[in-house]
Amino acid sequence: MTQSITLIATAAMGLESVVANEVKELGYQPTVANGKIVFDAPVSAIPRCNLWLRTADRLKVHVGEFEATTFDELFEATKALPWENVISEDGQFPVSGKSQKSTLYSVPDCQAIVKKAIVERLKLKYGLASRMPETGALFKVEVAINKDIATLTLDTSGVGLHKRGYRTGQGDAPLKETLAAALVSLTNWNPNEALIDPFCGSGTIAIEAALIGQNVAPGFNREFASENWSFINTKMWEQALEEAEDLANYDQELHIIGSDIDHQMVSIAKANAMEAGLGDLIEWKQMQVSDLSLKQKNGYIIGNPPYGLRIGDKKEITKMYQSLGKIIAENPTWSMYILTAFEDFEKCIGKKPTKKRKLFNGFIRTDYYQYFGNKI
Repeated sequence: MTQSITLIATAAMGLESVVANEVKELGYQPTVANGKIVFDAPVSAIPRCNLWLRTADRLKVHVGEFEATTFDELFEATKALPWENVISEDGQFPVSGKSQKSTLYSVPDCQAIVKKAIVERLKLKYGLASRMPETGALFKVEVAINKDIATLTLDTSGVGLHKRGYRTGQGDAPLKETLAAALVSLTNWNPNEALIDPFCGSGTIAIEAALIGQNVAPGFNREFASENWSFINTKMWEQALEEAEDLANYDQELHIIGSDIDHQMVSIAKANAMEAGLGDLIEWKQMQVSDLSLKQKNGYIIGNPPYGLRIGDKKEITKMYQSLGKIIAENPTWSMYILTAFEDFEKCIGKKPTKKRKLFNGFIRTDYYQYFGNKI
């Protein structure tokens, strides 16, 4: 395998610039497109990016891209790609697919043709007369066709990067860890300042903030599909893990509080924090928003409160947001960042945000309201 490859970090809509900044911080030069960040890097970037990317959904190897309007074109162009450079002789390589606005719209047929083309290529290169054994490491191939342009990739992550491995329990509508990390990254918070999530649920925002505050690599305690790939030297994984351990600042004191009106969720959040290796670094409280007391002069409120999308919830949600508006009005040195789909949010708060950013929480279109405090 060549020492330089093209990688794709996929991102939720609205978070492309956040992921691009993370890629840049790792020392690579990203190009931003809709839903993805593309960059050239050495093979060693696969372990590093999987360990460090907090807000990306997945990391993929870009194998090839070409126009295909017939099945013959799809087969021949796929077969022409150097699959032997990335898939081992005994590798398992299931093929998934998707097609949008393209002549080749039958995804199952496209998957079958790509699979057959890769098999023919590998049998030729490995000198195999019979079928591929497919008993070794997993190489998940994806064919994505958009406007007749086929892009073929390999998923290096396995389970999505939002799966940090610390979530032992969750509520009805848990926030993805990658989105929670993005909500913190989009603020100017630093680990020496107070941070409160008054709608903590299973604790994701507070936990992600603590990991950011101590510079702990989010993928440090999980596994990745590419750990067993033959073209990635084992030493690269060892070096990436050593780097993550060296850069972690476990001595950094934190002033993070997570609170929720539901005592069961507070217990779940506490258990998740323990599983994340954060011990008692985060303070957990059971209380309602109106009881929130901001003791420090400066700080940040970051939250993902209920949206009031169910019938009958609006009155209760309105009262909750009004309490939040009162708190921020009485504490002008504090900054507040709230993700919500509640239509009357600004009216309840009684103040226009400094900035507002459109984001998606799953399939729900939300706004991230940002109120900048006047720090002392």
